[in-house]
Amino acid sequence: MDIAIRSLQHQSPPTTMLTARKAPRACQSCRLQLLSLFEYGFTNPTKTVSRARYSTILEPRPRTFQPRNNAPLRRFTSARVALEDFKPAVAEPSPADIEAVVREARQTFGETLPKDYLSAEEYTLYERLYGPPVRETRPEDLEYLPVGEEEIEEADVRNVLLRENGDGEYEEIEFDPALGYTVEHEDRLFAEEVVMEDEAQEEAIGFDSEEGINVEVESALPDVPEPVAEASEDSGIRVQGRNQREVDAIARLQKDMDAAMARAAEEEEEDIDEEYEEEIEEEEEELEEDEPDAYVDSDAIRSHPHTLAARSGTFPATVSLPREQIIEPISELLARTNIKHIREAAEKVFGGPGLPYSTMIPSTKKHLPQRHIGLDAAQHRMSEVDADAYLAAVMPGTYAAVVSTIVETRKRLGAQWLRDLLLRKGEGPRVLDAGAGGGGAIAWREVLQAEWDVMKEEGLVKRDTAPIGKTTVLTGANTLRHRISRMLENTTFLPRLPDYVHASRSKVHIDGADPQARKVYDIVIAPHSLFPLKEEWRRKQLVENLWSLLDPKGGVLILLEKGLPRGFEAIAGARELLLENHISSPHDTTTENEIESSASDHARFRDKEDGMIVAPCTNHTKCPLYLTPGLSSGRKDLCHFSQRFIRPPYLQQVLGASVRNHDDVKFSYLAVRRGVDARKAATPILQGDAATDQSFEGYEEYDLPVVEGEVQEPSDIKFNSLALPRAILPPLKRRGHVTLDLCTPSGKLERWTVPKSFSRTAYRDARKSKWGDLWALGAKTRVHRSARLGHGLEQSGKGGKMKGVRDGRQGKGGKKVKKNKFNVIMGPDGFEGIEQDRSQSKFVRPEKRTKGGRIWKGPPKPIGEDDI
Repeated sequence: MDIAIRSLQHQSPPTTMLTARKAPRACQSCRLQLLSLFEYGFTNPTKTVSRARYSTILEPRPRTFQPRNNAPLRRFTSARVALEDFKPAVAEPSPADIEAVVREARQTFGETLPKDYLSAEEYTLYERLYGPPVRETRPEDLEYLPVGEEEIEEADVRNVLLRENGDGEYEEIEFDPALGYTVEHEDRLFAEEVVMEDEAQEEAIGFDSEEGINVEVESALPDVPEPVAEASEDSGIRVQGRNQREVDAIARLQKDMDAAMARAAEEEEEDIDEEYEEEIEEEEEELEEDEPDAYVDSDAIRSHPHTLAARSGTFPATVSLPREQIIEPISELLARTNIKHIREAAEKVFGGPGLPYSTMIPSTKKHLPQRHIGLDAAQHRMSEVDADAYLAAVMPGTYAAVVSTIVETRKRLGAQWLRDLLLRKGEGPRVLDAGAGGGGAIAWREVLQAEWDVMKEEGLVKRDTAPIGKTTVLTGANTLRHRISRMLENTTFLPRLPDYVHASRSKVHIDGADPQARKVYDIVIAPHSLFPLKEEWRRKQLVENLWSLLDPKGGVLILLEKGLPRGFEAIAGARELLLENHISSPHDTTTENEIESSASDHARFRDKEDGMIVAPCTNHTKCPLYLTPGLSSGRKDLCHFSQRFIRPPYLQQVLGASVRNHDDVKFSYLAVRRGVDARKAATPILQGDAATDQSFEGYEEYDLPVVEGEVQEPSDIKFNSLALPRAILPPLKRRGHVTLDLCTPSGKLERWTVPKSFSRTAYRDARKSKWGDLWALGAKTRVHRSARLGHGLEQSGKGGKMKGVRDGRQGKGGKKVKKNKFNVIMGPDGFEGIEQDRSQSKFVRPEKRTKGGRIWKGPPKPIGEDDI
């Protein structure tokens, strides 16, 4: 009898096939035992290859193999019998078999049931035992069993035989292939031939050598887990179940799940998964912040070129103070004093814990009254500990805000403006720090050095350090000046600003000496200088003086205040003053003086100068958030921006913070340029409604950068960031659209909506936009947005109420407010004088009083005849 055994160790579950040719029916138990010994390596069973499969059970129940009762009958015939023609007899299931199938279905699928899994008779029994199923079994109900594949090493497979010794025990004997067996791996025969001694007996019986019967017997070992039916799919996932019926049901569920996943994939291609895209974008932003030195990032590649040009703010978005210029010198200065004393002084000057009256405004202190910074760099009296508190609490936030405004000014004016100042012969840039206490000058030098490094990479310069030029810093107190001088070299310190507005215009002084040349600066930085001034005329005088200090050929003035309604109103008032008296517009080129006198050198009307607003406004009309001049009560909308910076260690100690190491400084600012107007250039920029309409249409297809190998059609529409609307609030990101609150070039507040259907590029860039950015890619819809400006507040109490004044009475006791009245005396020649009204004489006439405080009425009058 020839016996051939196949080992399918690497492709499918271990199965064994026994083929007998021209032999009488052998003993089934003997064949099973022999096959098991060859297949499982006798004492060392072969490791099976594990695969990921779907199953509804974690571990199959072990049971003993039961031999088949209805074995097929042999056919004695001289013709070859094909295996496909052999059909075993099918017996009708007994009630016990039906109950077993039902219980297995309940155990396998739980309270659910696959469609058409049970027959009608089985389903009836199922409902009687467990009730109707909850629902039809779904693909997600399958249990996925990820099992790592194990590799089979050839050294683990041994060929041994078991031999019984005299004691009745079995011992291992190495198998020798010379006995007639050959071992092969992969898909070849495990044993090609086994020559048996029964061959002569087979021929004696009279069977033809070419005729025979093929019989397949499933092999199993006693006391092993129950064999399970399995089916391999094309996807590489193997389905496992207790019987073929379970395998078919699970396979159908798997196909349904694959079809559902395919449909979901198709829908996902048509409809962008926005939530996933937002997560990816946030991860990209974090990676970009972690690698600030990467010149080319994914965001720069995916964003539109005009979007990149219109973005504001620094890169990276969080500003770190320079260690050599600020952190190390200030840390060395503060090391002389106990940090506890500095903290107490800072809290006393800046409003208590959290320092709400410094550059930072804690969220827990927003309910406090609006006040300016407790210490001013221009004040003339400042103690030693107050100077240390100023450096520790005010300098970091001021530096971050000034850096943000200078960077935005450089973006709007272009790199050429800064490079012309650096390459100017004779002297470098001239800068005046008029309120930052040296922080503005340090920020200016950092921006200059960054631009110089770019020029060096381009091969335009060779030096390592940028030319500093002339730096002037306003410091009123000697204590502050001595500290700032350690951080700034080649710097001039002024105790107060020169007043060129009211200075004499004569060419020769009284003593006959020639007058000195007026000092002018290329850039004047004046943070936190207007808010401390309560009187409006003093603010106007300071703005006029700062404007006179600018170079008439392109000087830039930067005004900056705290991001509060009062700080914004100070900036907006300065903006309105400059537009009315100094900066000319196409339809407004002259201004009228307030006082006309024959002795005055000023004419009634005079021409305005060329100039322009650089940032943040892109219009030269009335501010839509400052329609009524003066103070207002209940203002909710104001034009302000934010800049994040890393706190230095000494500021962390002053604040007593241990969790967060950064702050967001909020500020309102204005950057104007004197003597240069881009609206009058050879290629003028759009203004007013025309600029707003073109921005609403978008510049996505216009004036794109030239790319090698691409031909662009010429267009009359030119892109300029100074003609774009600016976002005054953070964008509202919703599913399918983004809403932007913009201040347009026409001087109006509008709300633009950028849906996904408008433009995929515009929609993506709108989701990436930030507070303060300019918008260049248009929108689909726009509506007018009303501003919450509150109501006006006047000093007299009309139109609003001053704090502490109630119905003409002042203070808690309600004391009547005194009002002085005067009368104008007019004579035949006109005005003669002013006298106090008689009704007010009792309030101002000096009265002689006694020691007890009573009014002295003089000596007693003698009694006369009239008194009788």
